[in-house]
Amino acid sequence: MLDGMSACSAPGSPAASSTTSAPPTPVIFDLDGTLVDSEPNYFEAGRRLLAGYGVTDFTWERHARFIGIGTRETLEILAREYGIDAPVEELLAVKNRVYLELARAHTEVFPEMRELVALLAAGGHPMAVASGSSRAAIEAVLAGTGLDALLTTLVSAEEVPRGKPEPDVFLEAARRMGVAPGACVVLEDAAPGALAAHRAGMRCIAVPYLAETAGDPAFAAAGLLFEGGRREFTARAAYAWLGRPEPAG
Repeated sequence: MLDGMSACSAPGSPAASSTTSAPPTPVIFDLDGTLVDSEPNYFEAGRRLLAGYGVTDFTWERHARFIGIGTRETLEILAREYGIDAPVEELLAVKNRVYLELARAHTEVFPEMRELVALLAAGGHPMAVASGSSRAAIEAVLAGTGLDALLTTLVSAEEVPRGKPEPDVFLEAARRMGVAPGACVVLEDAAPGALAAHRAGMRCIAVPYLAETAGDPAFAAAGLLFEGGRREFTARAAYAWLGRPEPAG
């Protein structure tokens, strides 16, 4: 086992119960901070938005508090904290517009995540993306990175009643894939998402975007936790945990 990686092989986990004859495990990806490094773009979009309302002290540290929380929920909190008297819909429209401009210019896919998507596709695993971002943002990022060819089932928090840490986006992703929630494995980088996966009755591979958050209680229920975050994560380790041999070729 790699240093910094812990795994739970409790009954019902893929590593404990999967066989090569079992159907391929459905996998649901969070987008931001998990598949792609979009947080710098979200921070910059938020900074520009708030600057337009006279806020000049919005730092990366303040932004980091909202990693894993949907854009709408983030803006509702920021509007209260900074006393911004504007409709959330207006704030959301401005931030999404700025973010899309930044995202289309450059969004980095984590290389090991790209490899994992390819492994899963070759192995016939159903896949989905469930994100707190707007659908327009999800589609733009996936198209710009070329992942849209393999990831076609998408769920935005805009399309469900409640965002993470509630389970709605993951449950809807399972419904759209036509699979039972308990059959799914979620990949997440943030504590609210890991908690949402647990509430959905799904197993979780956790790769903390901020490695220092690995001790958050929300990650305790993860079946596989890469405590060192992206530095420790490998596609092959994650695929092996699903209990299936790598696809040939």
